[in-house]
Amino acid sequence: MNFRRSAAALAAAVAVIGGAAPAVADASAGPSPSSPALPAGLYGTTDPQYDGVWRQSVALLAQHTVGVRPAAAGVDWLTGQQCADGSFAAFRAEPGKACDAKVMVDTNSTAAAVQALAALGGHDTVTAKALSWLKSVQNKDGGWGYTPGGPSDTNSTSVVIGALAAAGQKPESVVKDGKSPYDALLTFALPCSGDGAGAFAYQPDKKGKLDANADATAAAVVAALGQGMAPEAGGKGKDAGGAARCEDSGRPTPDRAAANGASYLAQAVAKDGHLTSSLAGATDQPDFGNTADTVVALAVQGGTAQAQKPLKWLEKNSEAWAKQSGPAAYAQLVFAARAAGADPRDFGGVDLIQRLNATGPAPRAAEGKDATDSAKSDSSFGVWWTVGVFLVAGIGIGFLLSGRKKQGQS
Repeated sequence: MNFRRSAAALAAAVAVIGGAAPAVADASAGPSPSSPALPAGLYGTTDPQYDGVWRQSVALLAQHTVGVRPAAAGVDWLTGQQCADGSFAAFRAEPGKACDAKVMVDTNSTAAAVQALAALGGHDTVTAKALSWLKSVQNKDGGWGYTPGGPSDTNSTSVVIGALAAAGQKPESVVKDGKSPYDALLTFALPCSGDGAGAFAYQPDKKGKLDANADATAAAVVAALGQGMAPEAGGKGKDAGGAARCEDSGRPTPDRAAANGASYLAQAVAKDGHLTSSLAGATDQPDFGNTADTVVALAVQGGTAQAQKPLKWLEKNSEAWAKQSGPAAYAQLVFAARAAGADPRDFGGVDLIQRLNATGPAPRAAEGKDATDSAKSDSSFGVWWTVGVFLVAGIGIGFLLSGRKKQGQS
C-alpha cells in the first residue's frame, strides 16, 4: 500500500538480510539497542522513525476489517502524529510540539492514516485536514510524489486514491490543471507488447522509459479500480471471474489498465506462486510483501479464484517472515486473506489476528475469537535487528532509504 514502501525501507531490508524478502513490513518485533523509549500505543517494538505512521495505520485498518476494536491508545498515537497543516510524517518524536521544517511529512503516511481513520470513523476533522493537505500538494499531472513537490509516482498516487475513496470522495473529481489521479496513473502503464506487458512502472527513468515494477503494478491495479489498501474481494474489473488478459485499444481506461496489470501479475506468479525481490549485494529472495499485495490485486480485479496460487504459497511460507517483520506484515497478510476469501484466523494454521493484536496495545473488543491479547514482543528478533543494522550499513543506507524511489522492493 507498499512507501509503499519507502518509509519502511530500512526495516524491510533487515528482513531481507534475515532470510525473508519483504515489501512493506517493518522490522518491529524487537528493539534496536540504541532506540529511544517507544511511545505508548505504538504497534511494534522498533524505533518508528521511518515507518511509524504507516505500520500503525495498516495495523489499525487490518484490525477494523475483521471486527476488532483497536485500543484507544493506538488510535490516539496515530492522530497525535498529525501536523497543523493536516499532513503526517513517518514519525514525530514530539507530537505535542508543532511541526517545523525539519519534520519530513509525506503523502504516503498521510494517505495511509486517512484510510485507517476513515474506516474507524469518528475522526472527520483529522481526515478532512489530511485530505485538504493532500489536495494542496497534488501535482499538475494529477498525481502525487512521495514528498510535496516531488515527481508523481505510481505508488504514492495509488495510496492517495485509496485515501480519497476511503473518505467517500470520487478520485476522478480531484483535479489539478484538468488532470485527475487516474490521468497520472495511466501515464505509468506499459503497453501489452514488449517486456513487462501490461505492468505499471514506478516512475519513468531519466530517459522517460517505463520499466515494469510488480510493487507499483499491484498498487495501481487496486487504485485503478477505486479501492484502498483493504478492499473486499468481488472481481470489480474487466475479466472478473476469469483469467486476466492484456489488451491494447488506444489509451486504456483505468478499468482496462487494471486488467492489464493483473495479467502481468498473474504471469509473474504463475510458475512459483510468488514474486522475487533482489537487493544489491544479496541473493534473490521470495518477496512476501509484494506477493501479498499481488493476491489483493488479483482478487479485487478478477475474483478470488485468480488469487489462489499466490495465496496458497503465502499460507505455507509466510509465517516466519511475518513474525520477523512485525505488525505491517501481519496486516498485509490479513488484507490478502480477506480479499481472496481465506480466513485470517486460520491462515496456514496461523491466527493472523491474534498475532497482530499481540504487537500492540490490547484491543477493546473483537467479534469472533478472543482478540484481547496483551501487547508483547518477540525478543528473539533483537539478534536479527542488530545483525541487520550492520549489514544494512555495509550495503549503504542511502540506497535503502531511497529503495522505494528506485524500487528495489513491511
